[in-house]
Amino acid sequence: MAINLANLERRLGYTFQNPALLERAVTHRSWAFEQMPFGEDAEVRRLQNESLEFVGDSVLGLAVAEQLYTRHPESSEGDLTLMKHHLVSTGTLAKIASELNLGKYIRVGRGEEKTGGRRKQAMLADTLEAVIGAIFFDTGYISARAFVNRIYAGEFRDATPKTSIDFKTLLQETLQAEKRSAPSYNVVKIDGPPHEREFFVEAVWETGKVSGKGTSIKAAEMMAANLALKELNKRRGQNVKDL
Repeated sequence: MAINLANLERRLGYTFQNPALLERAVTHRSWAFEQMPFGEDAEVRRLQNESLEFVGDSVLGLAVAEQLYTRHPESSEGDLTLMKHHLVSTGTLAKIASELNLGKYIRVGRGEEKTGGRRKQAMLADTLEAVIGAIFFDTGYISARAFVNRIYAGEFRDATPKTSIDFKTLLQETLQAEKRSAPSYNVVKIDGPPHEREFFVEAVWETGKVSGKGTSIKAAEMMAANLALKELNKRRGQNVKDL
């Protein structure tokens, strides 16, 4: 499918110096595989957006952390972590992507099109991260940060620790819904001097185990619960990084 890049740039409020980056950012792997049906893996990777998504995830995380630190200087590391997790979650990313009407411009394969792929939260979230990565490579971090600050303006304004996701509660509710026992959390290691402690915590449930880390036990448990939720979603066949 052809993409009207000029219309998309107007929706984004950003004009690319290298439009090929934007085209790649909105190309899902299902479309790339259809163009290369005989397994040319390197070419498929070159066409699709997953590498840009990988970079965009990190750029977004830094831009969000910077804003939260500036807007909430009195907040604890644990509260900042909760707010950040909420803001970079799949749900929040998909909401913003929908407001930008980004789904209209995603290149997807015929199978994904038939199953409503361009409306799936995970695909919308991944594509928005890829766009952020594309802007970063096009003109650098300052431009990418400005883009994030603009599209997240309302989210930043409304973000408070009380509106953030409690991943431990969410993990317990998810497991209970699947008729499984609640997870347990175990501190497995503590590193660093007393004033710079780093805690490592395992989240354990019936069918899996993951480790998280943080500057407090609470933060490490929250990271472990978040990673456990990712693992559960991957097993269900959902390509998500966060809820």
